[in-house]
Amino acid sequence: MFSWIVLILSGCLEAVWATALSYSEHFTRLIPTMVFFVACICSMLGLSYALKTIPVGTGYAVWVAIGASITALWAMITGAEDFSILRVLFIIGIIACVIGLKLTASSTH
Repeated sequence: MFSWIVLILSGCLEAVWATALSYSEHFTRLIPTMVFFVACICSMLGLSYALKTIPVGTGYAVWVAIGASITALWAMITGAEDFSILRVLFIIGIIACVIGLKLTASSTH
């Protein structure tokens, strides 16, 4: 169970580094650049730890889905990207698929 918690936190950190990367302006802004590197390293370390007990296909898919979903939602909330009901529905679809992957991975371990 702890591996899943680490994986979820690592997925959240993926959203942090992706967002920081966009604010870094090609690594020319110090704070966003530092946030990018710290979040990226911590996210990768967490993913690596979680993959010790979670199958790589499932773990990686969950990690990416969490990061992508949070990044897309944050961009819509902050106005960096347009909001649309369809986009929200597709993000909900991603989250539903992640839950399905988690449930099927749990039944095999």
